Amino acid sequence: MRITSKGPADTLALGEILGRLARPGDVYCLLGELGVGKTALAQGIGRGLGIEEPVSSPTFTLIHEYQGRMPFYHMDLYRMAAPEEGEELGLQEYFWGQGLSVVEWPQVAAELLPEDILQVQMAFEGEARVIELVPHGPRSQQIVEEVTRLVDSEH
Repeated sequence: MRITSKGPADTLALGEILGRLARPGDVYCLLGELGVGKTALAQGIGRGLGIEEPVSSPTFTLIHEYQGRMPFYHMDLYRMAAPEEGEELGLQEYFWGQGLSVVEWPQVAAELLPEDILQVQMAFEGEARVIELVPHGPRSQQIVEEVTRLVDSEH
């Protein structure tokens, strides 16, 4: 599924939908270059989970934890050098836990991720952003189908 975001409000709105649809154990992997809107999407996800405090990028701490209707684990693995660091941090406990894991720069920890993830590929397209939702399993496929239904019903 491809969505064009014409600005931060569109990205936040999509994130909010993803947050509302999330269930414990879901993993969303955000891919895209710096400045493409991954943190804005994560902020929308936080809203969708009912989190009232500001959601910020955990670039220097790697993981921020928030509590909404379920735990929200926002990870930024940009500075992580090797999968072993992820094992030491206990990333798999988050992935298989009772909350939603949103992972920016997941490539370095790919071998630690569960099989069923929702890949969110973000790219610049002129002034807009193209956001592609790519499911990798039955649960993430269900999320994409729900997002498609909700987005189509809004237009």
